[in-house]
Amino acid sequence: MKNQLLYLGNRLSKHGLNKTTIETLGLHLEHEDFSVFYASDKKSFPFRMMDMMKAVFQYRNKVDYILIDTYSTKAFWYAFVCSQLARFFKNKYIPILHGGDLPNRLKRNPQLCRMVFANAYQNIAPSGYLKQAFESAGFTNVIHIPNSIEIEKYEFKQREIITPKLIWVRAFASIYNPTMAVKVVAELQKIYPNATLTMVGPDKDGSLETTKLFVNSINTVVNFTGKLTKEDWWKLASEHDIFINTTHFDNTPVSVMEAMTLGLPVVSTNVGGIPFLLSDNENALLVDDNDTKAMVESVQKLIENPEKAIFLANNARNFIEQMDWQVVKKQWADLLQ
Repeated sequence: MKNQLLYLGNRLSKHGLNKTTIETLGLHLEHEDFSVFYASDKKSFPFRMMDMMKAVFQYRNKVDYILIDTYSTKAFWYAFVCSQLARFFKNKYIPILHGGDLPNRLKRNPQLCRMVFANAYQNIAPSGYLKQAFESAGFTNVIHIPNSIEIEKYEFKQREIITPKLIWVRAFASIYNPTMAVKVVAELQKIYPNATLTMVGPDKDGSLETTKLFVNSINTVVNFTGKLTKEDWWKLASEHDIFINTTHFDNTPVSVMEAMTLGLPVVSTNVGGIPFLLSDNENALLVDDNDTKAMVESVQKLIENPEKAIFLANNARNFIEQMDWQVVKKQWADLLQ
């Protein structure tokens, strides 16, 4: 008989937002012969909360495990409420730790966090960063299973010449600091008048409009594509030469993993889980949070030294192969069988 799973998370791509792990990992698990029920695709926060609670009650006697995508800000409360319901019904639940700011949540709300994480069957940390943070906080039930991608779907492009064609891929939210990307290209255009920036992603908290207003205020030009399918952004990536990641907080961003797989040399802020994914001067170039000057200089290094860019891109592709679904699925099977 198939193992039965209930997966709780933000299943909101039909509302124009990016797919999250519930829509990728869930499908992978279905293909591995698990039966997966989902909640929730409700757009409203309160309705989504109620839908998740209803699902815990509805499937309490039908599922073997409840998977809960767990974030550090507002969506933390889904995990808190639903995990406590699961405890009441004696269901095994597994938080999947996504929020790059979860270490601060552990410090701010230690008692609430212990109620969620200490009573979990296991906590899944997609990054060494979160595994280390949770173990330092005293949690012993933490397993590292990385975010995964299907390597065979990605075409690696070797870039012999590096031009100042930058691409940024993320939801527009203040936590990801999109205006820094605009500042970077504005400074680069003083050195390379042909420098361009394409920003891919949907709005999340009003930051898209804020970023567009900032672009106009400094009289520069940025190409905003809005949300794209993975296939469309992969195609767009082939027309660009450098991927920049400007986030204030992070875990293991899938867009960065995809850039590494596609052969785009990466320049990123060195925050949260990033140094567990990217190593400075080995598979990427890292700069301090919000350090526009350093990011500009790093992009210049890649343009002026394409051999360095090739070295970083090849190392990045080799590193990311350990996160291929064909490797990672064995860890999930061992956990859930």
